[in-house]
Amino acid sequence: MSNEEWDREQEFLDLLNGRLAELRAQAEEAVTEALTLEGTTFQARLERDVLVAERSGLLAAFEAGERGLCFGRLMFRDGRDHHIGRIGIRRDDEDRTPLVVDWRADVARPFYLATGHTPMGLRRRRHITTEGPEVTGLHDEILDLSDTIRTGHEGSDADAVLLAALDAARTGRMHDIVQTIQAEQDQIIRAPHRGVHVVEGGPGTGKTVVALHRAAYLLYAHRESLARRAVLIVGPNPAFLGYIGEVLPSLGETGVLLATVGELFPGVTATGTDTPEAAEVKGRAEMADALARCVRDRQTLPDPAIVIPHDDGELVLDRDIASEAGHKARETGLPHNLARPHFAFRVIDALTDQLVDRIGADPYGGPNLLGADDIAQLGKAIAVNPEVHAAIQELWPALTPQRLVADFLDDPRHLSDADAAAIRRTDGEWTPADVPLLDEAAELLGHDDSAARAAEEAERQERIDYAQGVLDLSYGSRTLEFEDREDEESEVLAAHDLIDAERLADRAEERDHRSAAERAAADRTWAFGHIIVDEAQELSAMAWRLLMRRSPTRSMTLVGDPAQTAEPGGCGSWSSILEPYVGDRWEHTRLGVNYRTPTEIMEVAARVARTVDPAFQPPRSVRATGVRPWAEHTGDLPGAVAAAVAWETRTEGRLAVIAPRGRHDALSAALPQASTGRSPDLTSAVVLLDPRQAKGLEFDTVIVAEPAEFGTSDLYVALTRATQRLGVLHTGPLPEGLRDLTGPADLFEPTEPTEPADHEGSDGSAGTVMSRNSARASSV
Repeated sequence: MSNEEWDREQEFLDLLNGRLAELRAQAEEAVTEALTLEGTTFQARLERDVLVAERSGLLAAFEAGERGLCFGRLMFRDGRDHHIGRIGIRRDDEDRTPLVVDWRADVARPFYLATGHTPMGLRRRRHITTEGPEVTGLHDEILDLSDTIRTGHEGSDADAVLLAALDAARTGRMHDIVQTIQAEQDQIIRAPHRGVHVVEGGPGTGKTVVALHRAAYLLYAHRESLARRAVLIVGPNPAFLGYIGEVLPSLGETGVLLATVGELFPGVTATGTDTPEAAEVKGRAEMADALARCVRDRQTLPDPAIVIPHDDGELVLDRDIASEAGHKARETGLPHNLARPHFAFRVIDALTDQLVDRIGADPYGGPNLLGADDIAQLGKAIAVNPEVHAAIQELWPALTPQRLVADFLDDPRHLSDADAAAIRRTDGEWTPADVPLLDEAAELLGHDDSAARAAEEAERQERIDYAQGVLDLSYGSRTLEFEDREDEESEVLAAHDLIDAERLADRAEERDHRSAAERAAADRTWAFGHIIVDEAQELSAMAWRLLMRRSPTRSMTLVGDPAQTAEPGGCGSWSSILEPYVGDRWEHTRLGVNYRTPTEIMEVAARVARTVDPAFQPPRSVRATGVRPWAEHTGDLPGAVAAAVAWETRTEGRLAVIAPRGRHDALSAALPQASTGRSPDLTSAVVLLDPRQAKGLEFDTVIVAEPAEFGTSDLYVALTRATQRLGVLHTGPLPEGLRDLTGPADLFEPTEPTEPADHEGSDGSAGTVMSRNSARASSV
């Protein structure tokens, strides 16, 4: 094999790394210089902060690009030649010619879509494998059969690069697939960002990583709008967010907010745990009506009247006054707290009328003796009367979402006895299922910020007064020159000085320099440019109400698999999720190729799924390992798990023990090296999880403990997390679907790998194409 091509690619990679080093040095120098700026004026500080933010973002992109800076090359029949990489880099500051093209650019699409039947103008496609600054592999695909040049790097196996990536040991963090994006995945990644796009697929089909690359593509293609409004990615649990957290930074994108539903109410940390029954009840759409009735219950009438002492005789706030005031307040259509001032004004006006009638009445029957100024003074006195305020608070209280929901959970009115008993709670620990309730309460209540705005205006006036004092000192000598001028000219000068004082005060006010993602995290009412939801089938109806408020334009990508729905309150079907919000106006794409789970493991998982759905067809696995799954009965579960973990961890990679939550204490004691808890460290060699925590994750080896204690959906999820080896340990009978598994005696004597089963796709269609590259083989 000739090394000439290898040397050429190494020379190019050296050039590219040199250019990247130059750009990094320039960015670092710009950041350093900006940080040393004095910033003596507000404008200077603002320019400094903007420069630091821009250059720091650029620096982060350059650092991301270092990992696999260039991974492909496109050689076209018309002589064009482009290298493809994670980020785009130009030759120099003056020559704008691309040195390497960003994978998201349109010119890079043939790298992912071209086949022998549709070469898209290519004569050759090259995959370049690198490790640090060194080229470690080349793999050429010939797409133009008239191309007679041979480099010695042509491969007969068009799937070699993909399979090598699939077989690599896991690290505990999801890797990007920018080098191995398949055609069906590329179509989803580059789909228009408007509207709702549903991506459905079974375990291992790449739903999540496709969604993350879609986020990176949208930020590239629509950077101006999305960088300003931010992209929200919603995951099922903190462990999952930790697992995917490095994908977007590795692609040069950091302006994305990753959160669980339980983290989407600013100021609330949802660390509590609900029973499945409580989570299901809290997730029902009917909870919105129950909370609305609770708000209405707080708008009360006096029984029979509230008597308020006053210097000129008692004031009586009776049911008629309160009823009429409440009616007028509700007529505004405003939320409870925003309608409250209207209620208060009506009450104050009615009590003022009482007082006016009492002390201003003409004893001879004439018109009221009080003038408008007198009446206004009486009204002001009543408005500041603390007992009047207390009465208004009693009848139409100012409420916070936290107070309303806490009171509701303490006394769950408007629910059946069974549902009320399921959710009743008296402690103050919030759960993830409470967060959509808090968000709903916030919508029903509204936020009366009039007092805050008044305080801000008062502070601003103080700044103006201070600034005017500064100007007076500054212009003191000049002011003396105008002492003898006409009053009119003096007033013009004062007005000029006041305008300058206002400008000076406004410039002194600190601006918000946080990123869009940081500001969005702190603002419950933020409208995101695009929302991506993973494991979307698991979210409750109330959670969807929360998310739809965050996306008024309905620009969303929903990722999931209804067959894996395990949460009691999960909506499950796409139509039940989307019909209330967009009707049938949504796109649906199904991924049918399993890139994670080998055939041997997928066949076992499919047998389990068919115990409840005999017609179930799993996604088609692209590979087989020859290592069969095993099961063994034991009388000492913790001891057997510890022994299996010790045996399996002799090889490279990550191992997960997936067990029922009730077994974790005993297993954790037997596995001191395992990371566990609410948010375990997935980079550890061994982690202990329950099935819900394992959703969306993958490991080289998985040991499933006590599978009979899982529901079918949870067991299906647990079985499909492994990329290489799967074992089952149990103290009782095995569930149906696992009973054919035998002990691990010959576990490490692999059988010959078998071809993946050629079954129907999950949509009932004829067999799904294994991968994009399968169509290429015929062209080599």
